[in-house]
Amino acid sequence: MVLRQRIYDIDDLWELSHRDVMDPRHYELIGGELIVLSPPGGRHGQLQVRLSRYLDIFAEVQSLGVVTSDAGYHPPDNRHTLLSPDVAFVSRARAPQPFPEKYVPLMPDLAVEIVSPGNTRKEVNRKTQIYLSNGSQLVWIVLPRQARVEVYRRDERQGIKRKTANASDILSGEDVLPGFELALQRLFSP
Repeated sequence: MVLRQRIYDIDDLWELSHRDVMDPRHYELIGGELIVLSPPGGRHGQLQVRLSRYLDIFAEVQSLGVVTSDAGYHPPDNRHTLLSPDVAFVSRARAPQPFPEKYVPLMPDLAVEIVSPGNTRKEVNRKTQIYLSNGSQLVWIVLPRQARVEVYRRDERQGIKRKTANASDILSGEDVLPGFELALQRLFSP
């Protein structure tokens, strides 16, 4: 007898995530598969707060859009995939009004994933592909151990273009957050 694995959707995930407030786990969905995430460590949390703060202040002062941390985003036509980037930005032009209490029905313009010790390259590449294939314009993969950020975006031929910014470089918001620049040594300082 073949047992079928259950296919989850965003409504299942919402219910599961809010069933037990004492459960510290977070969940994501990829193609209906439930991904269980454990709480991040201290350095991860520190980098997440710093980057969120820099982006949020810039976006608010420039009136560019909404910055979130750990919020769930899903493609509007796909109820079986939901990612929760560590930090995200949605432009004012694309942000739903009012901004949803539940999951956001689009992928952010900028998605930031901070790599934890347990993440594999395959997992990171898979998420990057999902973001860029579903509307994100820019993805930053923060590598704390190497003190660098990998920057991904679509190129003219719809391929993926990557560049790396090291601790001595300046990270740019490019055309997604025009004018945003962050000296990475500020992000990675102890």
